[in-house]
Amino acid sequence: MNKKAKRVLLSLTAVFALILVLAGCGKSTSKQTTTIKVGIVGTDDEKIWKPIASKVKKDGINLKIVTFTDYTQPNQALNDKQIDINAFQHYYFLDQWNKAHKTDITSVGKTVVAPLGLFSKKIKKISAFKKGDSIVIPNDATNEGRALNLLKNAGLIKLNHTKLPTTKDITSNPKSLKITAVAADQTPRSLDSVTAAVVNNTFAVDAGLNIKHAVYAEKIDQNVKPYINIIAARKADKNKRAIKEIVKAYQSERNAKLIQKDFHGTELPAWNLKIAK
Repeated sequence: MNKKAKRVLLSLTAVFALILVLAGCGKSTSKQTTTIKVGIVGTDDEKIWKPIASKVKKDGINLKIVTFTDYTQPNQALNDKQIDINAFQHYYFLDQWNKAHKTDITSVGKTVVAPLGLFSKKIKKISAFKKGDSIVIPNDATNEGRALNLLKNAGLIKLNHTKLPTTKDITSNPKSLKITAVAADQTPRSLDSVTAAVVNNTFAVDAGLNIKHAVYAEKIDQNVKPYINIIAARKADKNKRAIKEIVKAYQSERNAKLIQKDFHGTELPAWNLKIAK
């Protein structure tokens, strides 16, 4: 082979090698990253969601946590496509939301069940309530009904046989308790001015309230099934691979142990929970 032919051959080899390198680079950067925004309420759940974000990142999922301040925001944001999933509500809340707003948000997986608690800075047991004492409860429809059922089960009031009671359904109030409904995020702040308050776990944890120190706590039995918390998505997106991977990561044994460790029984993993009949 003459020198000219060798030079041509070397040039062609170099060009071919360059093509292979560029093809290899193209292949390594072609993996798509899917961004999923999850809406939560309060900041305490971030310690659960951050490890999940790290886990699904390996699967090409960029999970961004969006924090809201109250229960009225995450479903609207989900419906408006500002976020892709949310994790703050139970089945009952979602059902009522869909009916009221004509939306098609759906559950894609169970998360936790968080017992509702009656907290007080003034008394330590139910028998300590005096005539005319005041109790604050959440004012959104599902949590108001749940709170009133809690007060009924504690023996403080009696209610009409209705699925979703309001204060108008109180049929007996022997101690003439003053029961007032306020925004759920305001219930822990009211403890300085009222005898007791029914506080959702989200706001109880943020306020440093421990269900183990509640005057009365919801029992984990068949009655709490409608109040199991969920991850929710738009119905059209429920089968998306990224969302399924996030649910799988949440419902892992590792995350169950993290929930039990961080929440000390105030929240329980619900996807493998055995509920007493």
